[in-house]
Order: sequence, then structure tokens, then C-alpha cells
Amino acid sequence: MCIRDTPNPSPEGEGRIRSALSAATNFLADVSETPRLDAELLMAHALGIPREQLLLNRLDSATPHSFGPLLARRLAHEPIAYITGTRAFWTIELAVGPGVLVPRADSETLLDAALAHFGKAGPRRILDLGTGPGTLLLAALDQWPGATGLGVDASPEALAYATRNAATLGLATRAEFRTGDWATGLDGVFDLILSNPPYIGADEPLPAEVRAHEPGMALFAGADGLDDYRRIAPQLPALLAPGGAAIIEIGSTQAPAVTALLAAQGLAVALRHDLARHPRALIATHSA
Repeated sequence: MCIRDTPNPSPEGEGRIRSALSAATNFLADVSETPRLDAELLMAHALGIPREQLLLNRLDSATPHSFGPLLARRLAHEPIAYITGTRAFWTIELAVGPGVLVPRADSETLLDAALAHFGKAGPRRILDLGTGPGTLLLAALDQWPGATGLGVDASPEALAYATRNAATLGLATRAEFRTGDWATGLDGVFDLILSNPPYIGADEPLPAEVRAHEPGMALFAGADGLDDYRRIAPQLPALLAPGGAAIIEIGSTQAPAVTALLAAQGLAVALRHDLARHPRALIATHSA
């Protein structure tokens, strides 16, 4: 899709938002699985208003001049979250950008599993291995106001976003972030350990917006996608408190292999599916 074909509101702003959204949706159909949603998010961002407000009372307003360039970026496969600078996840809104993994709705499966394990009382101490922009840790802290936690990541860019997000969400006093190599060097125990490690095989196909824009260190884990599970699994037993749970995201075909890695450490393992019924998370606990 050529950028010159992008819907281009006139300098006078005569184009109406309603028609611009329709045209943009058609253009985005070849780029996105959610073309109408993407168009609406970009338009709301151009206007500086929530999407809900756009849909309720701005559809007949003039198209802002900034919409065309934003649309061109999306047509070049830039992730929508990088363009708008934010991503909704669980009950929170996270700032994201180049250098960090974009939070996915599938990862909310880990929070569902944690809620089922702990209930409203929740864990007291949480560890998020590979925290990225603070995704799982900050969502968990927002869920359980009595909890504190530590987020570990090897990427300084990701940790900068995580620190910023904690401050924006009012969670800075309960969240600590640290540069690290998974759990190497950590001591103490945690009631809840969360992790969404890289699990893509080096040669697996990915959408252009993922492979070309998101950080490879947060995506790829060796030829079979299991390298980081092999490192994380032996670290978990010593860090997991009695009655606690380590909840790990997996690729949809990886449940047997990762279950075996965790079971080899003496952990009991249960599987949880995402909303599409794909295997998505493993819940590891100390064996009775």
C-alpha cells in the first residue's frame, strides 16, 4: 500500500471524520486484523480525545490534519500502540513505545489465573520476570492494593517505561524495578511469580509489525523458543513461597515441553487457556 494513497484531508479540514474513518478502514484491511478499530484509535489520538468521545459526538466534525500522517505510519506496519503511545491492559493504561514489547490481551490470562489462585485477598509479594513496561506487575498491583512487587528486565528502555508507568498509575511506592538476568542473584520468596518470557522460535513467521518493530530480545528464544524457559524453571522453586504460584505465559504449542521443564524441578503444573481456547499459561506450585 503506497503512502500516497492514504486518505488525505484537505488543508481546509473539509473532510468529515465519518467518511475519513470509512476510507481508512478500507486501506487498513490489508494491514490489520482490526482495521476499523485501528482507524478509530488513530483518529481519537489525532483529536486528543478518548475513542468513546469520538464515537459519541465527533463523527461529523472536520478531519484533523494530523490524521493522514498517523494513518501512513500504520500502513507502514508500525504497531498501533507505538503510534498512540499507550496500550490498555487489564484495568490499567500503559505507556509504550519502541524498545518495549506491546502488551497483548492474551497475557491477561495470567492475571485471570492469579485471581483464581489467590482470590480477593491476593498475594503479598509479587515478582515479574521480564516485566517490559511493567505490564504484569503493575496490573497485579492495581488488582491487589495490599501487595508490593519487583519487576526485573534486561532492557533499560523497558525499565524506563515501567518506572514511568508506575509513577503515572500511583504505584511507584509499591513497585521496584531492577536490571537483571531473569532471577539470577535474587533472594527471598514471593507469593506470586509472573513471567511472559520470549518464546518465539528463531525461524517462526511473524507479522511485519512485530518482526520489524518490536524488540527481538523480547520475542525470540532460540531455535525452538524454549531457551528462556530452560533458564527460568530451575530458578523458581527457591523463590516461590509456600502456597504461592508461578504463572508463566507459553506459546500455544509449548505446554507439554514447558510443563516437563517445570515438573523436573519438583513443581506441580496446571494449564490455563486464553479466551480463544488456546493453551496460554502454566501455573506452577510446590508439590504437596
